[in-house]
Amino acid sequence: MPGNSSRRGAVRGRRGGNPTAGSGGRSRRALQGKGPTPKAADRPNHKAYRGNRRSQSPDAAGHPRPRRSRRDSGGPDWVVGRNSVLEALRAGVPATALYVAEHVRRDDRVREALTAATQRGVSMLEAPRSELDRLTDGANHQGIALQVPPYEYAHPDDLLGRAQQAGVPALIVACDGVTDPRNLGAIVRSAAAFGAHGVVVPERRSAGMTASAQKAAAGAASRLPVARATNLARALADYADAGLRVIGLAADGSRGIAEVAADVASDNLSIVLVVGSEGRGLGRLVGERCDEIAAIPIAADTESLNASVAASLACYELSGARRSN
Repeated sequence: MPGNSSRRGAVRGRRGGNPTAGSGGRSRRALQGKGPTPKAADRPNHKAYRGNRRSQSPDAAGHPRPRRSRRDSGGPDWVVGRNSVLEALRAGVPATALYVAEHVRRDDRVREALTAATQRGVSMLEAPRSELDRLTDGANHQGIALQVPPYEYAHPDDLLGRAQQAGVPALIVACDGVTDPRNLGAIVRSAAAFGAHGVVVPERRSAGMTASAQKAAAGAASRLPVARATNLARALADYADAGLRVIGLAADGSRGIAEVAADVASDNLSIVLVVGSEGRGLGRLVGERCDEIAAIPIAADTESLNASVAASLACYELSGARRSN
């Protein structure tokens, strides 16, 4: 009945209501800011944190594990996969260790790789598949991986000293922006076959002597030094100051490479042959350092030659002219 204060809900409660309702009361502290979100490597439940802790944990000898990076050129290189490992061992690529996963199926390729590693004195290690995943940065290794030490580059001046010791005019091949390691390896192989004294590559925007390049070189990288120049245009200027003639290769050259080679051989000159990249050819600054641009005559309906093929043909012409002289 109206006016009956004993009925439930007839009397209004005191102000404030439920202290836990809404955004006030006991939940107010939960809504306060907690500051910026920590980095992934600092959050214990994140995989980056676990990977960082794993890399900082000591190895079996008690030494801290070095942090690995795909862009770290100072660390070891890896050849992964059964075909690639077997081809690298056949080509005589320098190797530090051969890793084989536990319980891996040993087919003919794996058995031949183990035999080749034994004959060359390469250390063989068996490791869990998870360890191979970590070492190769998750590459598809198929249960086998070959560790290749970092390549030791020469200095551009060392190539001149090598020619002086041989007592013959220098022949040096310079690569301007060759980014395919297989092309670089093929150039090194051709340069060694035709009597060059070394190959120069720029430090940036160029392929290095990785395991793929050494495999394409088919053992020539162990006989012919490869130098790395911080600035290729400056290195060419230094060669020119030392008396070498700088010859660039391009489709729009003023003369054919055979004619240029005959003139160079008749004057008994030391030369630097500059090969451009697969796409853009010679860079502007490098082209300006060349004393002459030579061309390789090809059919009109063929756009251009592969960088390694062009270098091989030019080295053949130069070496042939020098021998005939």
